[in-house]
Amino acid sequence: MAAHGAAPLPNEASVEPGIIGKLMLEATGASDPGCVRSNNEDCFMVAPSIGLYLVADGMGGAQAGEHASKLASETIWEIVYQNAGAVTAEILESAFEEANRRILEAAGANPEMEGMGTTLVAAVDTGGELLIASVGDSRAYFYDQGVLQAITDDQTWVNEVGRRLGLSEDALKTHPMRHVLTMAVGVSEPVRVNKYLLQLAPGMQVLLCSDGLHGVVADSVLAETLGSEASIEDKCKRLIAAAREAGGPDNVTAVLLRAAD
Repeated sequence: MAAHGAAPLPNEASVEPGIIGKLMLEATGASDPGCVRSNNEDCFMVAPSIGLYLVADGMGGAQAGEHASKLASETIWEIVYQNAGAVTAEILESAFEEANRRILEAAGANPEMEGMGTTLVAAVDTGGELLIASVGDSRAYFYDQGVLQAITDDQTWVNEVGRRLGLSEDALKTHPMRHVLTMAVGVSEPVRVNKYLLQLAPGMQVLLCSDGLHGVVADSVLAETLGSEASIEDKCKRLIAAAREAGGPDNVTAVLLRAAD
């Protein structure tokens, strides 16, 4: 499913189990514009029939951010669909590269779209494992046996420059460069794609989210929510509500997966 105003892709639902390999994955997603912005430039997909789950956070003037996140998401869906059951890390990386090329091309053809781009985090279930790729600062986490851990590394000035300079975490929280991305899809060639492999375990949860969630809600709240006995649909709703209760300064999106016990 594509969401943020994009039409659902064929034969997909917002909540649907997918049996891949020997594990059944339950998945759902939710998105909200937040409390400040009038439009939602985030996009998410839950496509269990091909094992694809993603979150994109668009940027750019007018409707350009929405267009970038939607175009990137649809490109990833298209290439994963074409290679369903045989997606490798190289194929997923090439899908990101194609999304980058298409956004650059679209921006070059329309002055109103100039400067648009998007962060992107995608997970593909290959049968007991998740291939994960990311660009920018949309994140993937896993939660297992009471422990929440980030999988992805943010491509931001704070993470890639500030911390290496030895700046304290308190200083980084207020630094004027704290919101600056070092990489995004559709901004430049080449795009630098980070790739990860996660071995799934029964009961493990995987959270994909935009910085409207992880940049606003503390990890302790994320962990408490994921550790609750609620359904994954309710957990997603609670995560969105937590971001709004914290001021909701940005669009907020979450996709949550859970491997069957």
